[in-house]
Amino acid sequence: MERTPSSPTDIDRGRERLVDLIREALEQAGPAAPPDLPGLARSLKLPLSEIFGVASFYAFLGVKPRGRHTIRICRSLPCHLAEARGVRERLEKMLGIEPGQTTADGRFTLEVVNCIGACDQAPAMLVDHELHGRLTIRKIARILKSYL
Repeated sequence: MERTPSSPTDIDRGRERLVDLIREALEQAGPAAPPDLPGLARSLKLPLSEIFGVASFYAFLGVKPRGRHTIRICRSLPCHLAEARGVRERLEKMLGIEPGQTTADGRFTLEVVNCIGACDQAPAMLVDHELHGRLTIRKIARILKSYL
């Protein structure tokens, strides 16, 4: 007897869109609140551990509240060779936080990520979704000021 593929279930469709659904939950929660991952898990009939695993795996998602602006500084090899460490250290000093933290005023969250896809502009960072490349210590102050 020939076997026919089964039609996708609601759970399968939920898994296919999981990254988008988590992103939507983050947007609904806003930067100062954690997303409702348990509610998302219930609505999709998926284990919370699966939802949390996806949300915590991707740097652009996350599960912790963030500042109004998220700064993602790249630590890929091209950025490393272009002195990204000095830029990152200057950012930490100017903001008064370390990677993974949010400023006391809730304005900025700093993250160090493996790649932002801007190797030709190393060292580079994203502020929210805006790319800033060929960073220098001097440029950082101007960039941060533009987000105040």
